[in-house]
Amino acid sequence: MTSYLQIDKLTKSFGALVLFENISFGIAQGQKIGLIARNGSGKTTLLNIIAGKEDYDSGSIVFRNDLRVGYLEQTPHFSKGLTVLQACFNSPNETVKVIAEYEKAMIDGDHEALEPILLRMDALKAWNYEQRAKQILGQLKIHDYNQKVETLSGGQLKRVALANVLILEPELVIMDEPTNHLDLEMVEWLEGYLGRANVSLLMVTHDRYFLDRVCSEIIEIDNKQIYQYKGNYSYYLEKRGERIEAKNAEIDHANNLLRKELDWMRRQPQARGTKAKYRIDAYYELEKKARQQHEQGSINLDVKASYIGSKIFEAKHVSKSFGNIRITNDFNYVFARYEKMGIVGSNGTGKSTFVKMLIGEEKPDDGLFDVGETVRFGYYSQEGMQFDEQMKVIDVVQCIAEYVEFVDGRRLSVSQFLNYFLFTPDKQHNFVYKLSGGEKRRLYLCSVLMKNPNFLVLDEPTNDLDIVTLNVLEEYLQNFKGCVIVVSHDRYFMDKVIDHMLVFGGNGDINDFPGNYTQYREWKEEKEQEVRKQQAALQQSQTSKEKGNNRLEREQKKKRSFKEQKEFESLEKEINELEIEKKELEVALSSGMLSGDDLMSKSERIGKVMEAIDEKTMKWLELSEKG
Repeated sequence: MTSYLQIDKLTKSFGALVLFENISFGIAQGQKIGLIARNGSGKTTLLNIIAGKEDYDSGSIVFRNDLRVGYLEQTPHFSKGLTVLQACFNSPNETVKVIAEYEKAMIDGDHEALEPILLRMDALKAWNYEQRAKQILGQLKIHDYNQKVETLSGGQLKRVALANVLILEPELVIMDEPTNHLDLEMVEWLEGYLGRANVSLLMVTHDRYFLDRVCSEIIEIDNKQIYQYKGNYSYYLEKRGERIEAKNAEIDHANNLLRKELDWMRRQPQARGTKAKYRIDAYYELEKKARQQHEQGSINLDVKASYIGSKIFEAKHVSKSFGNIRITNDFNYVFARYEKMGIVGSNGTGKSTFVKMLIGEEKPDDGLFDVGETVRFGYYSQEGMQFDEQMKVIDVVQCIAEYVEFVDGRRLSVSQFLNYFLFTPDKQHNFVYKLSGGEKRRLYLCSVLMKNPNFLVLDEPTNDLDIVTLNVLEEYLQNFKGCVIVVSHDRYFMDKVIDHMLVFGGNGDINDFPGNYTQYREWKEEKEQEVRKQQAALQQSQTSKEKGNNRLEREQKKKRSFKEQKEFESLEKEINELEIEKKELEVALSSGMLSGDDLMSKSERIGKVMEAIDEKTMKWLELSEKG
């Protein structure tokens, strides 16, 4: 395979914090690699370094010459004043540039500029390119090409940036959380697109189904080093478990040896001989290995939620619209105790608005949400993360509560709770401003959970969280003794946490499905197959009917009417008479006995006779096809 990218002995640090050290790996033609690490381990930094947007301490990064590279940033930026179309075609690629010029000329109605542009379009074969680009924009639900980028939401900007990358047709695609802000329909489209595309891929994503179905290799950053796994996400889980088990066994063995060596060190005199120096050096190496932490095993975090009564909430005739966009229409629902509900649907169908109406942040136009007196909401939203950046991590959470209580009466201190959510003791005493974006999300999640709610409402909780944190959160929610509503496009997360779903179809259409996302997808696919079969059967029936009608028409056409029959018989006689006349004229013309006037007259006549024969013969053939 052709090598596209080679990274050798790459090191990056921020002051005393070393993210990764002397890491090496390569990407070849056709390879699709998923990059996994805990938040704060340097995933985004590594992608930025590869894309040339950030410096590094040492090492080398070598691309193949003239390689087309596309980079989707986690938080993309575009210059103000650009339209959506200009942002989508914002590229040095010559084909993309001429398409952008063509679109602008069409919008401006500049016909003088159009002629040379059309010639360039033809020369670069840009017409198919433009069609494919608009198909991508349509799949990502980008239709208003003239909207200014500064008026777009973060999710819309991400989709425009994704379109910009895919339109370039790069040979190597680098993506940082491509599924963030995409609805399930778009995620599944992108999954299929990248799975089929003949491109190389390096991608950071928390979407484990996406990883499993798109990537054939996994690279993990752990403890400043990288580990490579030649398989998809499922294979990675299996082999990572084996690696951690072996590492923990090695640490246990080192600790046992350390106790013996420590006893030997203590018994040695102060002035040690040179013969023992190798053993002293080995002791310090052993101590360093023994100090490595065990990987955390599964902890049953059976947290005691505050008491919740039998009445949770009841939606009564709830209707809500924004202009012509209908969110709910006379919606009724009774929420049960300990219910764990997922909410799915395309962007713009009203999922977040529904949640805000439930917790009282948004008012319905009609109807109401009747919420039980014992309900204590814990609300995690994309907009709700606000911290004093100068506070320490542990102080942020300690301001909310001193401990978390378990069902069996045990208590977990703030420090222990933070440690469970992957904040090591040294991280707990860091200032908030030093945290990565994903770590701040994790801290926000801890601050919501520490309030001891009995009803968790989580709006897109998986965005910007790493896979390890998601595993912890999934375990927490599975053991949570309360109610849960999750709005998410993360199918893996939904499958592990929820027991049924509300499916928002748009225009106030909301359906309750009794199962998780995979079960819903299978049911939906069966329904779609049934519809396709019915349509195929109907099409076949219509085709058969049309064939029958055509056959009947042909049969009807074959039967001559009385008038046509009389004409048919007359034509036979007329053609026969004309053929006799033609022969007589031919004999006369070849006799050599005709005067000049007779010769001219008979020549004109034979031409008319031959025309009449042809015309009547065609008519006779037409009538002869009818029985």
